[in-house]
Amino acid sequence: MSTSSRWEEMEGTSSERCMEFMENSCCRHLCTGPNPWMARFVYGLMFLVMNLFAWVVRDYGHGALSELERLKGCQGARDCLGTEGVLRVSFGCFIFYFTMFLSTVGTTKLNDPRDSWHSGWWSAKILMSIALMVLPFFVPSAFIQFYGKFAHFGAGVFLLIQLISIISFITWLNDCCLSEKYADRCRVQVLIISIAAYVASLLGIVMMYVWYAPKLSCLLNICFITWTVVLIQLMTCVSLHSKVNGGLLTPGLMGLYIVFICWCAIRSEPPTETCSSKAEAAMKADWLTIISFIIALLAMAIATFATGIDSKSFQFKKEEAPSEENKDDVPYGYGFFHFVFSVGAMYFAMLLIGWNAHHTMQKWTIDVGWASTWVRIANEWLAACVYIWMLVAPLVLKNRRRAEST
Repeated sequence: MSTSSRWEEMEGTSSERCMEFMENSCCRHLCTGPNPWMARFVYGLMFLVMNLFAWVVRDYGHGALSELERLKGCQGARDCLGTEGVLRVSFGCFIFYFTMFLSTVGTTKLNDPRDSWHSGWWSAKILMSIALMVLPFFVPSAFIQFYGKFAHFGAGVFLLIQLISIISFITWLNDCCLSEKYADRCRVQVLIISIAAYVASLLGIVMMYVWYAPKLSCLLNICFITWTVVLIQLMTCVSLHSKVNGGLLTPGLMGLYIVFICWCAIRSEPPTETCSSKAEAAMKADWLTIISFIIALLAMAIATFATGIDSKSFQFKKEEAPSEENKDDVPYGYGFFHFVFSVGAMYFAMLLIGWNAHHTMQKWTIDVGWASTWVRIANEWLAACVYIWMLVAPLVLKNRRRAEST
């Protein structure tokens, strides 16, 4: 058989396998019955609307919700607006998604009745979400304050899930590019992306020094930025160690990520601080503040949506064609998806109140205050520690097994 004939045969086989995979997976999910893929976007939109309502209650509730004075739990609307109003709406959002989590966790097959509940019944779920946004305004203030303390823990869980998801994706990308199948083909692209990540990190660090540490008296900001440089260098050294041999791509991308977190942390400092000149300028430019707020709000909603898709949805080692035994499996974990949204509701509330239930936020601001700053910094340090541990864990565990065997 000639080379061209073999090539045509291989191409025909690949096309048949591709068509078979498309018919058995994509078309089955997109063209028949309840649509779990489209359901993700509907849940994401509902999540965004609920949190927009929480923001409206915080910034414009005193003028628009004067009727709350009649509610028993509001005590003249004092306990139902502002910061506590955000917690009340967040509590309703949390109850909605946690109820969905309890009712869908463990769903594995598309013919399960819980699949229809997850991907359909939208009229009932929209009415339920509206009711759950209203009912918390009848709850006593003491319980809402307790929920506010509990929400700190839930928001931390969300940050941890998001952090592990990001690190896992970066690690998978590096492993994919360094694999035998793509090593030669992606060598130049990996080098370019790595250099670009380090250059962007360096520029970000320089700009933070210029904007947020203009004086030697700005010791705290100098410490934050300098420690970020140390973490990047430490991650790079560990990754390039001969026993790890992780390359430059992952520490470069992780460096860019922690630089972004450091920038968010310093941006969260109160705008009255003399070392936050850019924050003061932003407060004077109303349109810039509004645009920044909208971008931050959408970014948080998208981040929650992306984190909610578990590892089954991002199967990086996929089979060429699905086997018979998993043909009717759900495309992603419904329970995990809703759990992420439930803790994401708590995280959103913490951003709107600055992680402090007794803190008064200005209009069109999000994630501002010293509590927000320290949460971001702790998240940055945790990200670096988790990444370094993922690099050295195989060596540590391997040495421990050797010691136990001897």
